[in-house]
Amino acid sequence: MLTLGKFSLGVGDRFAHQAAAQLRACVLAAECGAGIVPVWNKSNREHLIVGSEPASVRAAADAAVRELGWRRPYHVDADHINLGTVDRFLDASDFYTIDVAAAIGQPAAAADVDAFLARHPELIGSFCVPGIAERFTTSRAAVARIAAQYLFAVQEAGRIYRHVAERKGAGAFITEVSMDETDVPQTPPELLVILAAIADEGIPIQTIAPKFTGRFNKGVDYVGNVAQFEKEFREDLAVIAHAVERYGLPANLKLSVHSGSDKFSIYGAIRRALAATGAGVHVKTAGTTWLEELIGLAEARGAGLALAKEIYAEAYAHCEELCAPYASVIDIDRARLPEPAEVKEWSAEEYTAALRHDQSNPWYNPHLRQLLHVGYKIAAKMGPRYTAMLRECSETISRNVTENLFERHIKPLFVTSLAADEHR
Repeated sequence: MLTLGKFSLGVGDRFAHQAAAQLRACVLAAECGAGIVPVWNKSNREHLIVGSEPASVRAAADAAVRELGWRRPYHVDADHINLGTVDRFLDASDFYTIDVAAAIGQPAAAADVDAFLARHPELIGSFCVPGIAERFTTSRAAVARIAAQYLFAVQEAGRIYRHVAERKGAGAFITEVSMDETDVPQTPPELLVILAAIADEGIPIQTIAPKFTGRFNKGVDYVGNVAQFEKEFREDLAVIAHAVERYGLPANLKLSVHSGSDKFSIYGAIRRALAATGAGVHVKTAGTTWLEELIGLAEARGAGLALAKEIYAEAYAHCEELCAPYASVIDIDRARLPEPAEVKEWSAEEYTAALRHDQSNPWYNPHLRQLLHVGYKIAAKMGPRYTAMLRECSETISRNVTENLFERHIKPLFVTSLAADEHR
């Protein structure tokens, strides 16, 4: 079976120009002893907005690997696919993020719920999960409610998995199940029921993306109780380890943190949990690359800065339209967005200070950052004009992309974790 490494990073690229800069960050990590597996990911929605095809992601990744002489594993993720969108990814992808969040809450057949309860009497009553201090106490009615909430979604994941397996061959790809884009976090007991159901479906998942407590807004820091997140994250790790042992799921099964870019305040919690348990993790950081492109354009000054300002002005003018598809993962206060006329007068330093995710800088504006994060549609409409400027300003852009990924994401998440793991 194609196996995902212990530590992996989703490194999507809206316009397929930064694969080498992203991979260079993984090279730096390898030089520090951190074996990070890059996974280039791009969703069907992003392809439709940009006007690209999944093959472009594979081509960009393969070209970067050749350019840098990368000899380690790497993958291409069909991100957030469903049964209606997966076919266009079959030739290019070897990693499939099966998104069934929309199916959560759709009722499973009563007979299927009854059959699940009959198969899993171990989930009913009071029992211990190693690594969790509190005992799980679940009645038959409680397990039935959880199954009714999630069983149909897991069955849908099974249908999608088998569709891919019939065309690519079982074991020829990595499977993730994503349930994060929903309103309510899954509790550890719910996660255990979900994993039991996934095992019943015969899905050899290697990563699972639950919804965690708190807000995971696009491109900005975590909003929530960090101590509570750390407790839940560790309990989820314990549940996964238990499910691997109890239900025969793949031994390398690990948590996947979606919208994980720039969640600086929880990186310490994740790092501590990984060091304490020896677990792996997959973190998706896709959208942050597009913002580093804008920062690189601004730093290049001249036409690059002018284009970055134009993109902001257009995003500001189309704020509602751009934000609507991302309403669950952004929080923007329109009153705190600067007027385009003000931004037009900014220097390169002022523009980059407002956009770069440095919370110690008084110029940093998370509302502007979130708007531009979802504003890549503006650049997509510019077509060759935008991509030509990416090439013209490639030096400043690639430097920012590599530095952001390595210094702000890989180092705090993985370098310390791996060093600790090696001394366990």
